[in-house]
Amino acid sequence: MPFDSHGHLVPGALPAGRTVPSSIARPPYVGLVAPPKHEGDDTYAEHEIDRIRAAGRIASRALDAVGEAVRPGVTTAELDRIAHEYVVSQGAYPSTLGYRGYRASSCTSVNEVICHGIPDDTVLREGDIVNVDVTAYLDGFHGDTNRTFRVGAVAEEVDLLIERTHEAMLRGIRAARPGRQVNVIGRVIETYAKRFGYGVVRDFTGHGVGSSFHSGLIIPHYDSAPVYDDVIRPNMVFTVEPMLTLGTHEWDQWDDGWTVTTRDKSITAQFEHTIVVREDGFELLTVSD
Repeated sequence: MPFDSHGHLVPGALPAGRTVPSSIARPPYVGLVAPPKHEGDDTYAEHEIDRIRAAGRIASRALDAVGEAVRPGVTTAELDRIAHEYVVSQGAYPSTLGYRGYRASSCTSVNEVICHGIPDDTVLREGDIVNVDVTAYLDGFHGDTNRTFRVGAVAEEVDLLIERTHEAMLRGIRAARPGRQVNVIGRVIETYAKRFGYGVVRDFTGHGVGSSFHSGLIIPHYDSAPVYDDVIRPNMVFTVEPMLTLGTHEWDQWDDGWTVTTRDKSITAQFEHTIVVREDGFELLTVSD
C-alpha cells in the first residue's frame, strides 16, 4: 500500500508503459532528452487558436471521464488509463507521455503532492484528494488543463482549500489584460490566498503553451514583481494553474525526479486552464463544450 504509517504517500509500483497508435502524430520531443526550442512569441493567429481549443476540449473531456471514475478504491494508474484511452480515442496524443522521459499520460498528484505525481498502484482512500493533469496534442498544438477531485467526503478545511484554489485561478485569469505584466496574475492570486493563510507555491508556474508544450514564458502565481514582467498582448496563450497549500510553500522532490510534495506534508490543491487573452478579456480554451 503506497502510504506510510503516518498516512503520507510513498512511491508505488508503476504499470506497463502506455502505447499510442502509430497513426497519431507525436509531438517533436518524443524520443528526445529535451524538447526543441520554442519558436514564436506566445501569440497565435485565429486558425492556430482554433487548434489549441480543439486540443483543449479533448483534454477537458478526458478529465470529465476521469472525474466520473474517482472514488475510494480506484488506483491512480486506472485514472491514467482512462485519460489515456479517451485522448487517444479522439486521435490526439497525451502530451506528457515521453516528455523529458515521463512515462505516463497524465499526472496524478495525491494529498501532499503539489504536482507531477506519477500514476501507479496507489489506491485512493475516502477523504483523499487527487489532482489530475491532462494535456492533449492535436494537429500540432497542445491544450493543457487540470482539476482537483475529492475522493468521497473530505475534511472541511480541505473542501474549502479546493473551492478557494479554483477561485484563485479564476481571479488570476480575470486579471490577464493586454498591456499588463504577467506578474499581475500572481499578485491577484497571492493576495486572495493570503486572506486564508494558505501557502502559495512559487517554483512551479503557469507557462506559455500552444505549438510547444512549454514555451519558456513563465506565469507566476505569487507576487513576483518586478520580475516576470512580460507584457500581456492580445492573442497570447498561456496557462494559469495556482497551487495552494494548507501549510508552507516549500517543497521536496522524490528520487523519481518528478513527484513534488509539500515539505511539511500539508494538503495542496491545484486547478489549471489554458487561456487566450483578448482585447476585452479572455477565453478559456480548455472546456468541454
